Amino acid sequence: MTPNRPAGGRARDRHRARDRDHDRDTDRGRHRARDHDRDTDRGRHRARDHDRDTDRGRHQARDHDRDHDRDRARGRDRGAASILLLALGLVLLAGGLAGAAIGAAQVARREARNAADLGALAGAQQAVLGAAPACEAAARIVKRNRATMTACTLEGLELVIHTSVPTGLLLGAAWTAEAAARAGPLTIPAGMSGPAF
Repeated sequence: MTPNRPAGGRARDRHRARDRDHDRDTDRGRHRARDHDRDTDRGRHRARDHDRDTDRGRHQARDHDRDHDRDRARGRDRGAASILLLALGLVLLAGGLAGAAIGAAQVARREARNAADLGALAGAQQAVLGAAPACEAAARIVKRNRATMTACTLEGLELVIHTSVPTGLLLGAAWTAEAAARAGPLTIPAGMSGPAF
C-alpha cells in the first residue's frame, strides 16, 4: 500500500504538474512560433525568387525587344542596300545599252559613207552612158557593201547617190544611218562637156 501523503505534498505535485504542462505549452508555442517564422522565411524566399524570376523575365523581354529592333534595322538596311544595288545595276545596264547603241550608230554611218563613196565612183564610170547604167552600177556596189541605195540622180556627168544602213533598235525604235556621195567620170569623151576628175 502507498502511504498517504500529506495534503501539502499533493498540492505541490499538482503545482509541479501544472508547471510542467505550462512549460510544455510554452515549448509548443515556441516551436509553433519557430515553425511560423520558418514558414514566413520560406514565403519571403519564395517571394524573392518570384521577384528574381520576374526581373529575369523582364530582362529577357527587353533583350528580345532589342534583338527584334536590331533585326528590323538590319532588315531595313538590307532592303535599302538591295534597292541601291538594283538601281546601280539598272544605271549600268542603261549606260551599257546607250554605249552599244552609239557604237552601232557610228559603225552604220561609216558603212553608209563607204558604200556611198564606192557606189558613186563605180556609177560615175558609166555616167557617159546615161543615168540608168550609172545607177545600176552604183546599186551593185552599194549592195555588196551591205547598204541600201535610196536615191540616184545624174546631174550632167556627175552622179549623186544616197545610201542608208540600219543601226538596229534604239529606245524602242528602228534607226538608220544615211550618207550621200557625188562623183564624175575620170575622163570625158570628145564632144561632151563637164568637169574632169
